[in-house]
Amino acid sequence: MSREYRPVSSEYQLGVFVDSVMHYFENAVQQPAACGIPHLAVRASPQLADYTGVVRICGQRDGMVVFTAPRSMLCVMLMCMQDTDLSHEHLCELVGKIADTLSGDAERIFRFQYSISVRSTVNERDAPLVYPPHARPIVIPIAWRSYQARLVVCLAG
Repeated sequence: MSREYRPVSSEYQLGVFVDSVMHYFENAVQQPAACGIPHLAVRASPQLADYTGVVRICGQRDGMVVFTAPRSMLCVMLMCMQDTDLSHEHLCELVGKIADTLSGDAERIFRFQYSISVRSTVNERDAPLVYPPHARPIVIPIAWRSYQARLVVCLAG
């Protein structure tokens, strides 16, 4: 049976998204990021940083995958990519590209089990994200240089 039709475990799904972010750092800024210990957001919704890329998912499991990072981290990432435009719009574009990477990898691997939305971006001043009911967000800390970002995977079902 091909991989596209096989039901996948939650651990495998998390791994796909973590690998996607790690791969983005290795390719885009030519420096690896480190994955921290995943944990459940039990009492409150995960805190969002300055810029957030969101990918909504529906199908076998419904929910969202979120990459959120501070402005300072994104600025240094752009500088590592030899980009000098540090405007708000450009930072939104960068976090959107990371979300696009998550979306593209999920689409490629889970293509028959999920429908992946076009990514969206939000910043800290926007309304808080609404996570699916009966789902607990899993927060994966992402460390790069001295900066901390978070990958949040929240899939119900």
